[in-house]
Amino acid sequence: MDTKTRRPFFTPLLIGYARAQWHRASDFVFPPTCPGCGRMNASHGALCQECWQDISFIERPYCEVLGTPFEHDLGAGFLSAEAIADPPVFDRLRSVCTFDGTARKLVHGLKYRDRTELAPMMAKWMARAGGEVLAECDLIIPVPLHTWRLLSRRFNQSAELARALVEITGKPLAANAVRRKKSTAQQIGLGKAQRETNMRGAFEVTVQGKTELFGKRIVLVDDVYTTGATVSAVTRVMKRAGAADVTVLTFAMAIARPGAGII
Repeated sequence: MDTKTRRPFFTPLLIGYARAQWHRASDFVFPPTCPGCGRMNASHGALCQECWQDISFIERPYCEVLGTPFEHDLGAGFLSAEAIADPPVFDRLRSVCTFDGTARKLVHGLKYRDRTELAPMMAKWMARAGGEVLAECDLIIPVPLHTWRLLSRRFNQSAELARALVEITGKPLAANAVRRKKSTAQQIGLGKAQRETNMRGAFEVTVQGKTELFGKRIVLVDDVYTTGATVSAVTRVMKRAGAADVTVLTFAMAIARPGAGII
């Protein structure tokens, strides 16, 4: 057997050995820590047991439209009172977990502390929560930031999650199909009606987007669902452009509790 024949066999072994040594050296210099609490952990990109147990994952049974969890199984296809009384403009919402505890820390770490390395881990859970709708969708689109906000923050957390989802699912990313044309005030502290007013006329479909969106099934990605004002505003312009179906997929969902305000 000559050298040319042997090379394909030995080269992967050498590459694998080199990678293993690199990871060992990297772990020695930068020990793995839990993204939720910062304590030493067994591996990178994984929560410790305590933080994992602190996350309130949203599992069935839940409202098939709004994705809000039910305390009891009310039967297949059952809708919440809110979904019946005030149907959203999007077709359905899916979220990984409720927006509290460790989940809130992860979202704030990604959004406000430049922890972009959290996006792949969070997107893996979103891919599971999105399940069938991701398998059936045609495009993945992140909620866009206004240019000035993007320059000040340096990245769009929704786009980071969307790109990680594209890596997982292999679905096309249409990051430029919709743009935020109006710089809006921060939503924190605003009520539902104020948020809707704030978002009015904030988005538009681009020339490129008019071609991309027509007749397509869209998964719209954001980090947190609160009142739905932002994703509803984006959905409206996409449906006017001919989008056939829009699923909102977020990492967390803020569920109102007695005495709790809107974040």
